[in-house]
Amino acid sequence: MSVLVSIGDFSRMTYLSVKALRHYHEIGLLQPARVDACTGYRSYDTTQVAAAQVIRRFRDLGMPLDQVKEVVSAPDLESRNRAIVGYLQEMEDHLDRTRDTVTSLRALLGQPAPPRREVHYRTVAATRALAICEKVSMDELDGWWAAAFDELHQHRTPGSPQSGPDAALYDGAFFEAGRGQVTAFVPVSGTPAAPGRTEVTEIPAAELAVMIHTGSFADLDTTYAALGTIVAERAIGITGPIREYYPPAAPGAEDPQRIEVGWPIFRTRINSPSATPG
Repeated sequence: MSVLVSIGDFSRMTYLSVKALRHYHEIGLLQPARVDACTGYRSYDTTQVAAAQVIRRFRDLGMPLDQVKEVVSAPDLESRNRAIVGYLQEMEDHLDRTRDTVTSLRALLGQPAPPRREVHYRTVAATRALAICEKVSMDELDGWWAAAFDELHQHRTPGSPQSGPDAALYDGAFFEAGRGQVTAFVPVSGTPAAPGRTEVTEIPAAELAVMIHTGSFADLDTTYAALGTIVAERAIGITGPIREYYPPAAPGAEDPQRIEVGWPIFRTRINSPSATPG
């Protein structure tokens, strides 16, 4: 049997504050069963308790209100489940990143002084590439990076095969302001089509100090720090985007993904003899 109750009683029944219930009404997430035309007082039906409890549990999980609304207002079970599964996947990805960060932090705290790491010097020729170039924030990078390379790989054609590893450029503002130009690119031969947000471009030549990173993305900053320190000590750094190259793992290899971090430099007599081909 349904019974109308005041917003205060409904708040006590659902553990949702009156302020939250008013906000949910304003955004169309949970409408009162009745609103008094004269006083504006809201009344809720007891049959709405289950929906309110679902909303509260999703909010306890940290689900944004727009996604909660998508779940609650889904036209059918399939649409609702798709929205829920999508958010659960986001949570699992977040948990994975959290575990990686915790592991990295423990390693940093337990390691008194990191060993000196090897640096290679590389001359990189100008490269024709299929690219996606956009302004991206650090918080957006993981999702944007994966989607960008998925799109780039979809648009490769047999007439324009990939001629080098996946790579990306990160301008100074990306690090200094937390948001900047990021260019994900796939080197190609020929002239591929460039649908959607992809473009055919020429990645400029560069002189790079390169350090190899293996392991989690959560530890990538340690490689940046080690490489940046060596570049600073030798006073060879110049203005320009940082490069990352993502060579494919060898077939059957169990080692983690390698990332080659390239810091722009000018070549000197000191570092030229140690140079490795690009």
